[in-house]
Amino acid sequence: MQNTSFESIRTVPSFPHFSPLTIPMAKLLFLFTFTAFTFCWFLLLNDNTIILSDAVFVGLRSRHGGGGHNERPFLQQNGNTSCNLFSGSWVLDESYPLYQYTCPAIDPEFNCVMYGRPDTGYLKYRWQPASCQIPRFDGGEFVERMRGKTIMFVGDSLGRNQFESLICMMSTGISPSSSTQFIEGDPLSSFKFLDYGVTVSFYRAPYLVDVSTIEGKRVLRLDEISGNGQAWTSADVLSFNTGHWWTHTGSLKGWDYMEAGGRQYEDMDRISAMQQGMRTWAFWVDSNIDTTRTKLFFQGISPAHYNPSPTSRTCFGERQPAQSSGYIGVNMNQVKVVQQVVSSMRKPPFLLDITWLSSMRKDAHPSIYSGDMTPEQRANPDRSADCSHWCLPGLPDTWNQLFYTALFFLQ
Repeated sequence: MQNTSFESIRTVPSFPHFSPLTIPMAKLLFLFTFTAFTFCWFLLLNDNTIILSDAVFVGLRSRHGGGGHNERPFLQQNGNTSCNLFSGSWVLDESYPLYQYTCPAIDPEFNCVMYGRPDTGYLKYRWQPASCQIPRFDGGEFVERMRGKTIMFVGDSLGRNQFESLICMMSTGISPSSSTQFIEGDPLSSFKFLDYGVTVSFYRAPYLVDVSTIEGKRVLRLDEISGNGQAWTSADVLSFNTGHWWTHTGSLKGWDYMEAGGRQYEDMDRISAMQQGMRTWAFWVDSNIDTTRTKLFFQGISPAHYNPSPTSRTCFGERQPAQSSGYIGVNMNQVKVVQQVVSSMRKPPFLLDITWLSSMRKDAHPSIYSGDMTPEQRANPDRSADCSHWCLPGLPDTWNQLFYTALFFLQ
């Protein structure tokens, strides 16, 4: 499987050299002034400069697809404030999306354009942090810097959303003739950029801790993770997530019993169960991952924009981000569990805190434009709309731009 798009490289023209040994001082001063003025004006016309007021100068901008972005990525910090990647606003950017829906890594349930979504405005929003300018994702830079390495996402289908997005974004930076391989399985799926020795994997473990079959029953083992964990230790970059499956009930529930402290339970408080499972995960990470070799991330809780009524879905028909500054569609108890457990670790991962910025994007869900839905389901969005996952291209591309920034520019 290949992605045929790639980015061109721009060069800055050189300027002639004048020798002070052959030019009188007055002429030299004039020529120097004129050359400097011409050079600055040239850069301004080409949108290649950064305003130098109280900003920290870190590189030259170049135009990419109609917007100002970095040719070789740099992080620009505004003033003396620290760079908070996750506080900002959504702005329209006509150079988006970063890739097309034809990317072969996208699962049907995420491919909203292919399955008939008529509007495209949701594809045109770029996240703008308030305190810094973040680099535009560069697929070529990413595969080169990750040459010979493995990136693994571990978690539920929101982790798979990000996994597929990253494959598509990385593919924009490779040659059409570059060899790739996609091996799909359960629990492990892997996409390989063969010419670079780069592997991007997804390991399905929606609770992170183990689910074992005991006497024909699925047992969610809150104290046990070794069954899953043995597959994670060789990765160079690990990104974990969990959350949505802890709240499922009825036929959507992924277990028959929970096990904790050697005892089995038909059910327990779900937040307490999630906290116990995450503590098991945290202890395993602290005990088994060498953070001098492996970079760790944890994806924050992804919102779901469902109406409190179980028979009504609120994301159908949404066309633009919400303007509210509050958390929309977020289980704040789960957010607190993630924050508390991660902050208590000896080797804490970088928290990719996408919760708040994603809570504004009720327009970015598949809704009824999912390949998994029947015509009858599409005709009844109040009961069928998917307001939990995200369209690709779409919001997870922003998660990966922030992941890219944190991986290469903050750590």
